[in-house]
Amino acid sequence: MKNYNPIKFLMCLCLLVSFSTNAQLNAPRGSQQATVSQRVGVSDVTITYARPSVNNREIWGKLVPYGMNNFGFGSATAAPWRAGANENTIITFSHDATVEGKPIEAGTYGLHIEVKPDNKATLILSHDADAWGSFFYDESKDALRADITTRVVPHHELLTFEFNEVSANSTTASLAWEKKAFPFSIAFNVTDIVLSDFRSKSKGQTGFQRQNWEQAANYALNNGGDLNEALGWVNNAISGQFYSQKTFNNLAIKAQILNKMGNKDAFASTTDEAASLANANQLNALGYQMLGIKDYDRALTYFKKAAKLDPDNPNVYDSLGEAYKTMGNKKEAIKLFKKSLSMNPPANVKANSEKHLKELGAM
Repeated sequence: MKNYNPIKFLMCLCLLVSFSTNAQLNAPRGSQQATVSQRVGVSDVTITYARPSVNNREIWGKLVPYGMNNFGFGSATAAPWRAGANENTIITFSHDATVEGKPIEAGTYGLHIEVKPDNKATLILSHDADAWGSFFYDESKDALRADITTRVVPHHELLTFEFNEVSANSTTASLAWEKKAFPFSIAFNVTDIVLSDFRSKSKGQTGFQRQNWEQAANYALNNGGDLNEALGWVNNAISGQFYSQKTFNNLAIKAQILNKMGNKDAFASTTDEAASLANANQLNALGYQMLGIKDYDRALTYFKKAAKLDPDNPNVYDSLGEAYKTMGNKKEAIKLFKKSLSMNPPANVKANSEKHLKELGAM
């Protein structure tokens, strides 16, 4: 008999235990894992889940029981459905959001659903995102609960999360399986997120470029931001900082902010200052802007200056003709539209001049 060596025996035993506990075969699962993501504004919603199939089974009230249940495993005695298979279904929000109108902080959450026997259900988001399914569900860790209404959909053999509707600020996510869907709305305050990001970044290299201040001011102007803050940002771009430079673009943004604030005199004088730096195309744009607010004197001034700067451009005469037509000066309008047509204009300018001449009875 060979000599027994207890040290060698213990080493072998440790190796066997190590192999048995650490070695795992990466084999396919019955319910394959999937991830779906949707961007809303600058924010992302991501759902990771496993996809069981119907496989001729009765799903609602049978495979997925109604209400809160004791599944006989784990610590939960009253647990919702895990909204999938295998591990926890999880949902991640890159920024603070609302779900069904209720606030939820940025982060990752376990996603559960309490399915009910009618067309109702309760969506549950849990802070406990790392649990296995809902077997360890703890109501005290709920981050959000929202009652939702299910709807009938075409048959989905595989459980599927999808984003059915997307707008500038919101999306509708749905879990669809068999012939039932569980839709829930997700929304972000996109303007606040964008401008908060700029406020933070403006303290670094982002704040060293004039164009970034202009872009932030313009975004705030057009998306419901704080107008006083926007005015401060565009003023930084115009003067007083090492990166500042007065340009047509930042003066035009400032003018629009002032107009929206109701400061008509400052709007007019700032628009005139912008016009002094404008090229013909920019003057044309300002002219139409003035026509829109019925400031005909300024409109004519800008259109005439555009024609002086670019006298070989048929579009400036077409635009000036529109100004005179709007003001009721038929004779001058006809003369300018005909001048535009005599210069072999591009198709779009030609069509516009001809349209106005027909309306004036001159064609």
